[in-house]
Amino acid sequence: MHTRFTILYGLAISFTLYLLSGMAASASTIVQISCGGFHSLALKSDGTVWAWGLNIHGQLGDGTNTDRKTPVQVRDLNDVVAIAGGVWHSMALKTDGTVWTWGGNWAGQLGDGTTKSRNTPVQVNDLCGITEIATKGQHSIVLKSDGTVWAWGRNAYGQLGDGTTTDRHRPVQAKALANIISIAGGGYHGLARKADGTIWAWGLNKYGQVGDGSTTDRAIPVQLGGFDGVISVNCGGDHSVVLKNNGIVMTWGFNQCGQLGDGTTVSRSTPYPVEGLKNVVAIAGGGDHTLVLKSDGTVWAWGNNNSGQLGDETIMDRGVPTLVRKLEHVISLSCGGQHSLALKSDGTVWGWGLNKNGQLGDGSTLNRNAPVPVISH
Repeated sequence: MHTRFTILYGLAISFTLYLLSGMAASASTIVQISCGGFHSLALKSDGTVWAWGLNIHGQLGDGTNTDRKTPVQVRDLNDVVAIAGGVWHSMALKTDGTVWTWGGNWAGQLGDGTTKSRNTPVQVNDLCGITEIATKGQHSIVLKSDGTVWAWGRNAYGQLGDGTTTDRHRPVQAKALANIISIAGGGYHGLARKADGTIWAWGLNKYGQVGDGSTTDRAIPVQLGGFDGVISVNCGGDHSVVLKNNGIVMTWGFNQCGQLGDGTTVSRSTPYPVEGLKNVVAIAGGGDHTLVLKSDGTVWAWGNNNSGQLGDETIMDRGVPTLVRKLEHVISLSCGGQHSLALKSDGTVWGWGLNKNGQLGDGSTLNRNAPVPVISH
């Protein structure tokens, strides 16, 4: 659930309302998607944000706490260039480098100095010059233009990287990190990539998700060994995923459902390549599943599939990559707790997996084991 400020790009389509063919809008189209734990977010080319799914803590940002089975616009928010969904909260980055948050806030994950949940966006105070945002758990991580990393929210396992295990209601700087160019947030851990190509990790390490060969929690980021050519980092709930410049994917951490894609259910505390998988251009980690996008526009998935989140028309867990059915021409993807989203080149959004709270946006609460279009607005 993270993104870079620099990925915003235009997608233009004619003035057409697609009722059942995805979430393309009449005056603008979707340029980015992000899954929260049980909700979904989409960013339009006009800078507005739309949301659907679970809303018990206000994570849809529409001024209510009512679940939505189709997209609704986040209130009082424009000029957005990036979005990120956490388990119970949401984040947005604006063109001016400010960060805005809404949803659950009992651990301070909104960064506004309180523990009051919000059903409309609030600005994270004393924070500017942000170029990237990331969240997947109950904490938030941001990257500043000077290469430093800042975080706030839940910190029981050191997932803020500030050397403590104290929850923070306002941003604090992560230690030992400089010249960072990319970040990722997991359920209880984080990853960062430096300009020199090194990878750093911190937080909960019970299942080896930090990747340093141990199962010791790290409240201060540690450098991981054996890496070269990494171009993208991503986190699942308790596992980690990186993409190398040769199209190879490496994973580590929790593996009970096969989310590492190595054909086993053995957790790993050091990175291991996903065999037989090449030409990957994008990666996404979910609660206990993983998605990748290949250069031919197809999506492959593995891990937990109890709600159909792998999209292979079954509910069987997969320990090795399997093709997501009935889906092509994909340009971006995202994973939630137990659901998945894909953005196609025509600007339409498709979802599959758990749909109890309407997080697939198809107007129903039926789980789907193959992609269905998000209803447009």
